[in-house]
Amino acid sequence: MAIVKRILCLANSKKLSGRCVAGREVLDAGPGSWIRPISARPNEEVSEDERQYQDGNEPRVLDIIDVPLIRNQPHACQTENWLLDPEYYWTKVRQAGWPELQRYVENPATLWTNTRSTFNGANDEILQADADALPNSLVLIRVSALELKVLAPGAAFGNPKRRVQAAFQHRGVRYALWVTDPLFERDYKARADGMYTLGECCLCVSLGEPMQKQNGESCRYKLVAAVIQREGMRP
Repeated sequence: MAIVKRILCLANSKKLSGRCVAGREVLDAGPGSWIRPISARPNEEVSEDERQYQDGNEPRVLDIIDVPLIRNQPHACQTENWLLDPEYYWTKVRQAGWPELQRYVENPATLWTNTRSTFNGANDEILQADADALPNSLVLIRVSALELKVLAPGAAFGNPKRRVQAAFQHRGVRYALWVTDPLFERDYKARADGMYTLGECCLCVSLGEPMQKQNGESCRYKLVAAVIQREGMRP
């Protein structure tokens, strides 16, 4: 029998051919633990069928959802993982607003460890061995200002693919992380390359799957899985 958890959806981000959905449990006593529903496939991405409501719509950030799950299935730093039950639809209960969201905001001293940066990023990379020893892989923070940069990071090497990067400060530390929020990515890729300034936002930051670099190192990367603007003006 499925275990139904009620969560506030804080990410529905891109992951391979599917999505990575995550949120925090909604309890009468207040915000609960993080929950990331995962599939039984090797890469654990959630398919369109698996994340659907009965009316065919899919979860959006700030939806409060009842999600049928089978069991907690942590892996390395992704301690929030729960195996979803693909036999049931997800159910939207209602949508939260900005004031309610603030109860779920966290304020960690750092976004995990800040010892490594990629060429285009800032404090965005963690060696896999170090990342896998961490106790969690998801956090919701509030930033006073956010810059989104649209660029083709591999253009000098013949790769014209464009990406969206989020630049912000958290507790005095600068971060520049790739955005995997599909709504913001689609909206800003439709604009010209350059920098765009947003106001106060909440960001769901996650640690992605391990990736091997050309030098043989395996790393996890910090990603902005969701951007939530103060006025709720999502694209």
